[in-house]
Amino acid sequence: MWCRNRDSRHGVSSRGQVVNSSSRFEYALAISDLDEALALQATDGTAWLAFADPRYEAFNAMFGGWTAAILLRAIQLRSNTDATPSAITVNFFEKIAAGSSITVNARRLGGGRSIEHWQSTITDADDQTVLAQAMGVLSRRRPSTGHTEPKMPYAPDPSSLPLLHPPNNFGQRTDMRPVDGLLQFGRMETTSVHWTKEMSGRTIDHVQLAFLSDAYAPRSFYWSDGPGPSATITLSTYFHGTVDEITAIGDDYVLTEATGTRGVESTSGQQARLWSRGGALIATTEQLAWYR
Repeated sequence: MWCRNRDSRHGVSSRGQVVNSSSRFEYALAISDLDEALALQATDGTAWLAFADPRYEAFNAMFGGWTAAILLRAIQLRSNTDATPSAITVNFFEKIAAGSSITVNARRLGGGRSIEHWQSTITDADDQTVLAQAMGVLSRRRPSTGHTEPKMPYAPDPSSLPLLHPPNNFGQRTDMRPVDGLLQFGRMETTSVHWTKEMSGRTIDHVQLAFLSDAYAPRSFYWSDGPGPSATITLSTYFHGTVDEITAIGDDYVLTEATGTRGVESTSGQQARLWSRGGALIATTEQLAWYR
């Protein structure tokens, strides 16, 4: 979904997050802007309060990647185990207005020793209206045989490519380096490849991969005469990278290889693969958008 106010009342330091050492994911001591924007403040009950930080606003609501990231973060905090994310699917019900206060809940639905199924929800501050809801899967992965079918496309070093910012506030905090398929209107080919990095310096983990899974242009822009209204209806991200592969990225770029599937009667499908610079397929993502 492509759609600098700091106030400590709306969040707490991410250094207060419980991090399980066996997962080997740790936040840097310096708090990044994205950490601030994803801060969750505990309440007396089972929910958290959060602030829809305008720095990560899209066209007229919060960036969909921010929504996915904060929903996944809530699941991880509530789980507080060594299980790591395998998948998250987010359904967007209502727009989340930048600058608003929200309530975030997470609860375990079921599972066993290896797989956990979770639900997380964003409501307005009065806990009356559901704004977004996610289904997440955590797993305790074990050694096994493996295979990667697709091959990482060739891409020059990002430092050799021109910098492009997507539109709106979140775009100014996103470093994008087009490799192929730079957005051009009025064409039927929707494939694109670009390096992407969130610019706050935050070390990449599953939460940040959820954020980056929405950081590519709506495919309806490509075949239209120009950019038009587009909003994500549902977004799924599947996490394939091992803990070591994701940790090795640090705060480096990931390569996003994106394509459209079909757009018809106001709904448009699109998919993307996220690669590390080292050639590991870290995540795949698919979404359906409403467009005009």
